[in-house]
Formats: sequence, structure tokens, C-alpha cells
Amino acid sequence: MEGLEKLEQVQRTIHLLHSVGISDANPDSERFLADFTFLLMQQCGDLDITSKCQLISKHMSKISSLFADGALQCGGKGCSMVGNAAQLYREPDLDPLNDAMVGMDAMMRSNSTLEDFLDGLNEKLLQLPGSVPVFSKDFEDVDSNLGAKSVRVFRMDPFRPLLIVLERRGLLTERIEEELRCGEEYWALERELCSALVSNKEISIEDATRAIHLKSFDYRIMNLLLYQLRGEKVNELHMEFLSVSEFLVEVSDDLFDYEDDVVDNNFNILRMFVKYYGASAAPIMMAKFITEAEEKYDRLLKALDPELSMKYRKRCEEATSEGGKTCGPSLGTWHIPPVIEDEARYRAALSACTSVVLASQASPVIATLLQAIYGI
Repeated sequence: MEGLEKLEQVQRTIHLLHSVGISDANPDSERFLADFTFLLMQQCGDLDITSKCQLISKHMSKISSLFADGALQCGGKGCSMVGNAAQLYREPDLDPLNDAMVGMDAMMRSNSTLEDFLDGLNEKLLQLPGSVPVFSKDFEDVDSNLGAKSVRVFRMDPFRPLLIVLERRGLLTERIEEELRCGEEYWALERELCSALVSNKEISIEDATRAIHLKSFDYRIMNLLLYQLRGEKVNELHMEFLSVSEFLVEVSDDLFDYEDDVVDNNFNILRMFVKYYGASAAPIMMAKFITEAEEKYDRLLKALDPELSMKYRKRCEEATSEGGKTCGPSLGTWHIPPVIEDEARYRAALSACTSVVLASQASPVIATLLQAIYGI
């Protein structure tokens, strides 16, 4: 989390610099300007910003001469002080803040999953104008909060820094690499499918169902890492069971977040079913989809060791209770929300409703008129 906070701080600073006309076409130059701004912000006795700037202006020529004379050396691979063992080292061709979307330390400290760190940027991409091709030159200019650097991360290899760290710690396996590829495939499908929905284009139901299965790649990576950390061979039955269980959780989350995902244009399996099957058939097909997955879940649950199966059921019941359910089946029930046939109209109506509420809050006179006209 600390790495992400630093990344956000860098982006905020660059955005602030842009707002006052300080920018450069070179991403490395912009990063340097942000780092220099951070340096000026650091507490140093009684020195204020003005004093710091005066010091830099007064002594910059002499500092520059140290580089010219070779007393100090700085290059793209890192910086070092000649004659001193102290070094500032950076992974070759790798900027941890600009390029790394997740760090090993942050992942190990986290109580959540990898997708909490990685998926946010991809969802932001989905909320930009659908007419702008992702990763095109025009796309990079759409939102300075995302910026060319963030787009560059997704254009290149977003998992490379994580792969390097896992490999050095002896934790990287072919299975983990495959799941990371699944993650990239999921993001690509998410962008493609959601762009199709807002553009009113046809979608492939095969792509949609593959996407919801791929969506749990982060859980599978965490499970595989746990096996590696414990030095144990992967239990294929356990992995298959957990995969189905995680899939059902993803579907459940999509049903719960359905309206929000429509508004934000996020991937949601019910949205895809409505688009492909139509509003009337989508709930029926969704129920069938869930039933088939539950049948597989029950079959695999029975194949587990009885004691493990019992513990898993107990934990699921506890989680359901912790979620606020105090009556009905111990493991909860499925609820398919009313489908939204015309998403564009729904978003427009919601936006209008929000404007009405804000207007009524801002003016008692408007509130009285709205109450008389609309009964709100």
C-alpha cells in the first residue's frame, strides 16, 4: 500500500505542476520535476521554500562542476558517490513507482487481493469516452490524471516488476505465470466487452463467460503463492474447488453491484447476459448459469476430506453471518436484481435525479416547486 500511496502522490504532484504550466514531453523529466518538488517539501530545520530555492540558485553552478569533474556520477542505471560505499540503486530499466502496479511487500501485508491494487486503473479506462481507442496517442491526452505513464504500464508488461521479485525469492512458477497471463486476458476482455456495451455493439457470450471465470485470477495467484511459501505441492482438488467457489463469489458480487456497474460501465456478468439474451431471458439464463456452477461446487465439496469440508462449511456460515444475514438459509440465498434494459436511459435518468436532489438541497424555493410538481 505504501508503494501505491507514493505512486498516487507522484501523479497528484505532476497534475499540480501541469495546472501551473510546468510540464515536459519526456516522462522521465516530469518524474524528476515531481521528485524535485518532493525534495523542496521536506522539513529541513528552519528553512522555508524561499530559502531552499535561494540556496539552490546560489550553489547550483558549483554542484554542476562536481559532475563535470567526475566527483559525482549519475546515470540512467542509478546514482553513486565516487569513493563512498553509499549507493542509490534502481532495477535496470525499471521504475518501481511508475512501472510497478503491485509490490511484493504490499501484497504480503495486504488483507485483500491482488486485484484490489491492479484493477482500479483498468476500470478508469472503461469510464473514458468510448470513441477514443485505448492506448492510442489521442487516448493518452484524454485524462491527465491517468497520463501517458499509466497507459504505458498497461501497454507494456504490467506484471514485470512482480515477476522479477517473485523469481528472486524463488516463488515464481509456470502456474503463477499462466494466471498472470489470465489476468491480462481478463482486463483485455473487460475493456472490449464494456466498450461494446456503451457503443451498442454485439458481444460474444463465450467471451463474457470466459471473462467471469478469469476474473478470479488474483485469488488463484494468492493460493499458488501460499503453496510455494509453505513448500508444498499444489493440491489440484483443492485448487479446482476453490476456483469454483471463487467463481460463485464473483457472480454474487456482480449481482450485488449490478446497478453501480451499469452506471460506471464496469464488467458485470448480468450486464452481459442482458445484452446477449435480452431483458426477459437474461434472469432465466443467469439462474441456469448459477445452478450449473453450484452443482459442480457441491460435487467437489463432497470430494474433499470430510473434516476439511466441515470446516469450510462452518467458515462460510460464519462469513454469511458476519455479512449481516441473521435469518434464512445459513449460506445465504441468490437474488437476481431487476434488469436494466436501456442502460443509457438509466444513466441519464439517474444523472437527472441527482441534479434534482442537489438543486433541492441548494434552494428551499426549488425544493418547494419540485415537491409540488413531482411530489418529491
